[in-house]
Amino acid sequence: MDLAGIVTVILIIYLSYLVVVSTKRKISCKGKLPPGPTPLPVIGNFLQLKSSETLKSLLKLYDKYGPVFTVYFGNRPIVVLCGHDAVKEALIDKAEEFSGRKTMPTLQRTFNDYGVVFAEGERWKQLRRFSLTILRNFGMGKKSIEQRIQEEAQFLLEEFRKTNEKPFEPTFFLSRAVSNVICSIVFGNRFDYEDKEFQDLMKMMNDAFREMSTAWAQFYDIYASFLKYFPGPHTKIYDILEDMRVFIARRVKKNKETLDPNAPRDFIDCFLIQMEKEKDNPSSEFSVKNMELTTLNLFFAGTETVSSTLRYGFLLLMKYPEVQAKMHEEIDRVIGQNRVPNIEDRSQMPYVDAVIHEVQRVSDLIPMNVPHAVTRDTEFRGYIIPKGTEVFTILNSVLHDPTKFKSPNAFHPGNFLDENGRFKKNDAFVPFSSGKRICLGEALARMELFLFFTTILQSFQLKSPLAPQDIDLTPQESGFANIPPFYQLYILPR
Repeated sequence: MDLAGIVTVILIIYLSYLVVVSTKRKISCKGKLPPGPTPLPVIGNFLQLKSSETLKSLLKLYDKYGPVFTVYFGNRPIVVLCGHDAVKEALIDKAEEFSGRKTMPTLQRTFNDYGVVFAEGERWKQLRRFSLTILRNFGMGKKSIEQRIQEEAQFLLEEFRKTNEKPFEPTFFLSRAVSNVICSIVFGNRFDYEDKEFQDLMKMMNDAFREMSTAWAQFYDIYASFLKYFPGPHTKIYDILEDMRVFIARRVKKNKETLDPNAPRDFIDCFLIQMEKEKDNPSSEFSVKNMELTTLNLFFAGTETVSSTLRYGFLLLMKYPEVQAKMHEEIDRVIGQNRVPNIEDRSQMPYVDAVIHEVQRVSDLIPMNVPHAVTRDTEFRGYIIPKGTEVFTILNSVLHDPTKFKSPNAFHPGNFLDENGRFKKNDAFVPFSSGKRICLGEALARMELFLFFTTILQSFQLKSPLAPQDIDLTPQESGFANIPPFYQLYILPR
């Protein structure tokens, strides 16, 4: 390298160092961040973070620095909270302060702080209040949506019967059934399983969920400050989500053409009506962009979370056939074979309820949660976290907290049963997160999981082509989400 090249490299390193020092000084002037490994210029805690295994890297730092620490993603400080006590203290005890949101860099280009999941401040408050109201109006937590789930579960049983006891891969069977439940709310109708556009949508959604969790996506989320200027695989996520947004935009246009303000058919109709009501309100957040991206949030979250949990559940029940046998026994005793399961059955079925909770705990679907931020300068355990600082609340560390679960690292339904076999609640059960940013669709998801599991197991036994001890539970990707592995199963009528 010639002298000019050497000087250039030295200048880049020096300027990078000044940026990091300046950032740290600005932060330290405002507050006192929790301790953590010393960051290097530009690359932050590159030496302590394996970007293909972000969660594992953070859990190692948890072992070293305790439940509250700071880590640098490039020059970006992240406050990390681990374990039940620290996460509860933030999301419940200081709910308002920790109710801010940061969008992962891989999704920033798509959402750009719009849509209910990634919105902030007044925008988020308006969208959340409206979305919850409309979801409830369309039956979330009520008998009407229960009937819709029961109906969809019967369609799914028919699809399973068509497999004729031959091995098949369940991903798109489950995603189409689950998606149709949320589709009936946001689009006003279900799709036929053979509908080509619907099948394409399911593939896009599955691909996007997986892409968000790849090693590259984790690397990009850590070093986006300079990687965003270069092409790379991170653009795939944007392209997939943009195709989904365009589909929603077409549905919006169709709804506009046939809208009856006195008889809204779905979530989109309700949003269009609210836009018209507030068209002269300068502080209104009811815009086309928020409508499209909130609909995308609901459609995506309402499909992938429940269908992925069912896929993990099937795998666990095949690996632990004794658990499946006990579920069959309780279903036969409480429901029998001659009627459709309903949500009232749950209170009489502690073992099935415990297994479903344990499937959610072990599958650990969103292990690092969606990133939060503090809404103002916040005192937390003797530290001062400046307004806007990004916060990771590691749900994995709560769901596996040894102080809260008898068998934190094993699949053990007894984690949710007392000594008399009754269902036992646990406040460390946080697969939907907690506090002000808790998942909008929690009530719907819980109802779907119970009704789909009980309806399927009432009719079928789940079998793997592999011996139980050979079934591998390792996710195909583990990043933003733990993506269930692909596997084959066959179903036997009972």
